[in-house]
Amino acid sequence: MSTVYLNNQFIPSDEARISPMDRGFLFGEGIYEVIPSYDGQFIGLQQHLDRLLDGLNALAISAPLNNQQWIDLCKKLLASNQGQDLAVYIQVTRGSGPTRQHAYPENSTPTVFAFAFEIPAQPIADKNSAVTYKVSSQQDLRWKRCQIKSTSLLGNVLHYQQGIDEGNKETILFNTKDELTEASSSNVFIVKGNTIMTPPLDNQILPGITRHILLAVLREHSQFNIEERVISYQEVINADEVWLTSSTKEIAPVIQLGEHTIASGEVGDVWLHAQTLFSKYKYQY
Repeated sequence: MSTVYLNNQFIPSDEARISPMDRGFLFGEGIYEVIPSYDGQFIGLQQHLDRLLDGLNALAISAPLNNQQWIDLCKKLLASNQGQDLAVYIQVTRGSGPTRQHAYPENSTPTVFAFAFEIPAQPIADKNSAVTYKVSSQQDLRWKRCQIKSTSLLGNVLHYQQGIDEGNKETILFNTKDELTEASSSNVFIVKGNTIMTPPLDNQILPGITRHILLAVLREHSQFNIEERVISYQEVINADEVWLTSSTKEIAPVIQLGEHTIASGEVGDVWLHAQTLFSKYKYQY
């Protein structure tokens, strides 16, 4: 039986209860993070906690714990749950109000829920064992504040499920100008020649922690040109390589987008280079 954290208590998961008046339940009004660890060592822990605080500030939810308390909570969840490769999920909502109304209730106490769950072994830089992705393509129909890592994920879920229904593993999204935004649960990179590109951060894109670490690693340790710029649909389908990045995928090569095969349809050499560097340096950022 797994141990979870709920409002200052570590308890068995089947004993966790929240009020049906919680605004996370009623409105999806909350912020969450997923923080991966391998052999007890977190990746990007502080960056995840900083992003959590940014999201709480955006929703005007008072941070219920300080930075060290968040760190201690994450470490205790790892210690309380078995498994070498675990991620910690943290969710903070505004808490409960006396009635269901759109306006924020006064003096509500945030609800904090966290648990650890098993994740696949960390990816290795090996073309033969790389998990490849065939993905769908859709117009991005989510809300206009995707930089907030909100628990309100219905738009993402619908996009993701359409990809699943089409027999694919993910869905890459484009805005009304046919510009790449991100995928339904991942950031996106492309490679063309000696240049590695990803869209710039704005309200259309979640500031992914893996994205952040990968950019830092590549800028410091690779000879490739690194660009954060607007990327068109045509550039994506004509790229030499396309990657998805997320905390649990790390860098995942895309071999097909809709009806379009990406280059040769094989895992690329630049992916191998990038994953090699990421595996080596990811704990340093």
